[in-house]
Amino acid sequence: MITIMLVDDHPVVREGLRGMLEAEPDLSVIGEAGSGDEAVALSRVKQPDVILMDLRMPGLDGVGATRKILADRPGQRVVVLTTYETDADILRAVEAGASGYLLKDASRTELAGAIRAASRGETVLAPSVAGKLVNRVRNPTSSPLSAREIEVLRLVAQGDTNSDIGRALHISEATVKTHLLRVFGKLDVSDRTAAVTTAMRLGLLG
Repeated sequence: MITIMLVDDHPVVREGLRGMLEAEPDLSVIGEAGSGDEAVALSRVKQPDVILMDLRMPGLDGVGATRKILADRPGQRVVVLTTYETDADILRAVEAGASGYLLKDASRTELAGAIRAASRGETVLAPSVAGKLVNRVRNPTSSPLSAREIEVLRLVAQGDTNSDIGRALHISEATVKTHLLRVFGKLDVSDRTAAVTTAMRLGLLG
């Protein structure tokens, strides 16, 4: 029997996943957590074979929870299950040590098969996610940001304000804000500092 812990901040999602998985004779859901912090604490108690981890949750997100769980139990298998498949999301999850990355449109058969594979120590990736990772390896300089977005972010890194950036690039302050909002979305961050830090970590600013 493969034991599973579900981590998602939406109870209806956890209920649906539990119903799907427990229809499989060799899978058993032994715990549920509604936040990253709760997942870290519960994983120490339950020690499941596989943790299905949502990516975006209030407070400690799925990537942060994965890091903490693997720091406690390096052999723990964590499979991200999310609706998001941006390059930044995938890279953050893989760097945190996730054993797999699946999308919530996966069928019951696909999800059950992925859990079994993860429990055997295999890496499991949704086909679209695998394609993005292969593309990243083949084209390491490829960037999720446009040339103008990188230009704006470089000026942010220098400490320039939106009005400073607008004057330097001969665009309006509103356009600068639009570029930054797109950058935040692509890098899955919520502020300027995090955007610069993430972009530097991904090698986007040179």
